[in-house]
Amino acid sequence: MKFTPLAAAFAAGLIISYAAPALSADYTLSVNTALATSDPLYKGLEAFRDNVATASNGAIEVKLFPNSQLGPDEDVLEQARAGAPVAVVVDGGRLAAFVNEFGVLGAPYLASGYDGIRKVVVSDKFEEWVKKLHDTSGHQVLSFNWWQGERHLWTKMPVHTPADLAGVRMRTPGAPVWTETVSAMGAVPTPMAFAEVYSALEQNVIDAVEAQLPAGQGANLDEVTSVLTKTGHINLITGLVTSGPWFDSLPAELQKVLRDEALKAGDIASYGTQDALAQIEADLVAAGMTVNEIDVTPFKEATAGVYDKLGYGALRDELQAIANAP
Repeated sequence: MKFTPLAAAFAAGLIISYAAPALSADYTLSVNTALATSDPLYKGLEAFRDNVATASNGAIEVKLFPNSQLGPDEDVLEQARAGAPVAVVVDGGRLAAFVNEFGVLGAPYLASGYDGIRKVVVSDKFEEWVKKLHDTSGHQVLSFNWWQGERHLWTKMPVHTPADLAGVRMRTPGAPVWTETVSAMGAVPTPMAFAEVYSALEQNVIDAVEAQLPAGQGANLDEVTSVLTKTGHINLITGLVTSGPWFDSLPAELQKVLRDEALKAGDIASYGTQDALAQIEADLVAAGMTVNEIDVTPFKEATAGVYDKLGYGALRDELQAIANAP
């Protein structure tokens, strides 16, 4: 994959700095996220940074880079594969290019809310995928319990059924599970980096976007769309993913620190997101957005075939059983 100049230069710099660690810490981990600092999930990243420093007695320094400062997620994943000490908050769809099972996490209407999907990403089944990812692509999942909310439709016109999305160019990430879902919902999937969405809407390059409330508010989408339709079509669970070779080079006790603190911080981020949703929605209404609660049954029916199309039918049933377990 081709790096952006900034991302490539940063990766080179990181590898050099790893060869000669700073005196203040034995190891440095740079975390990239597309989210803004105002996003509730970012508070979890701050907790991760602070708690790793404490738990490792200063041996690991975590640096945070919001707003995709290190480049697109895909570029950072490639840096990680090359052994750079970087991590990225990323969805399962992007990881499906390496291990197909991860893609099901972004499939439509898999689970609702955080608690159910959390059971999936801390299960023994999920840990099998973690090992497979490490062994096949060189990526290490630190934790995958970073819930960003359910994704809804941000449009310039009212939407009630999939038929209303005919011909609508909708931005979505480029992974197959996302594009197939958007297509099944009736829109024309238009992959692009999230950082480009605002200007693309402003210039009518796209007509709509699907995103969770915190990210949409953080990107000021209320300024370039007027209607929020609460489809909740994707329950966005993401993970903190780093370099397998770099992770393997750490002492075992520091590996444990990173995974333990990532899980704790993911809960902080996720429950913080859950607590913030009502206020974010109120703020959007106050800013002039129309928020529509609709019957999502037509969207569930329209997207049901995505699982079988991508080979996830049996896996869906297994994961929903885990998510719905008492």
